[in-house]
Amino acid sequence: MASLNVGNLGEYLREQRRAAQLSLRQLADATGVSNPYLSQIERGLRKPSADVLQQVAKALRISAETLYVRAGILDEREREELETRAVILADPSINERQKSVLLQIYDSFRRENGFVPGPDADADADGDAGLRKGAGPREGDDAGADATEDHDPHS
Repeated sequence: MASLNVGNLGEYLREQRRAAQLSLRQLADATGVSNPYLSQIERGLRKPSADVLQQVAKALRISAETLYVRAGILDEREREELETRAVILADPSINERQKSVLLQIYDSFRRENGFVPGPDADADADGDAGLRKGAGPREGDDAGADATEDHDPHS
């Protein structure tokens, strides 16, 4: 199935555009990207920038991260991490302090398993003034266990 072929960005974009029932001209109008340039992307003749992919994703109402992976700008693990963070941050059932703690725990587990948190990890976790960056132990085999103890007992 072509939509599962990560290497073929143009074919995937064409499928998504057709699924959205948009002509190339309509997509060009919606994105502000020229019709000929979009045509070249779909035919695999041009590799678009992240900005162009973001505009196309917005117009097609699909994930920009998925397009970044298909274009080779972002790897699959980074996309999954970004999506996980976005879901946590968008959850209306937990407050900002809880989101921050959850992201810190998530980062500690990723470090424990050999993954380095993405560049936005510290920015996402700093949303609550009651938590300080680097609170508690973050190194060694018990980093995940200690992360749950880094909360304010007075809240």
